[in-house]
Amino acid sequence: MATMTAAQKRAQTKAEYNAFLAGCPSRQLLDRISDKWVTLVLAALGSDDMHRFDDGCAGEPRSLRYSELSRLLAGVSQKMLTQTLRALERDGLVTRTATPTVPVTVTYELTDLGLSLHQLMRGLKSWAQDHMDDVFTHRSAFDTRAGG
Repeated sequence: MATMTAAQKRAQTKAEYNAFLAGCPSRQLLDRISDKWVTLVLAALGSDDMHRFDDGCAGEPRSLRYSELSRLLAGVSQKMLTQTLRALERDGLVTRTATPTVPVTVTYELTDLGLSLHQLMRGLKSWAQDHMDDVFTHRSAFDTRAGG
């Protein structure tokens, strides 16, 4: 039996990832990136105009200060935003930069790995906004049929 190099072992393991299997690490990654706050943070970091998110324009990715993200993501608690950003940094999707000012300025920016998800997340956010009326219509029709 031939001995495999470390690179060959990594390639074989990668080829075996299957998110449909309960123990697959890629399923854990899907859990992370399907979180609403992750989706919104990744979409927000890709816009060059925080005030025009409904114009359909993807914008150029740029960094945002923590306070900008907090204001932009209505309803997110400080704890949840901090946890989300730390998890994204740990997974290599965003970078955190602290600038020694008074007070310290902290900015977050998409990494190359995060950029590879950016358009997908913007598309998911746009799809949800564009099709919400359709979903409401279907929910109402279902509830009527179901007697609820």
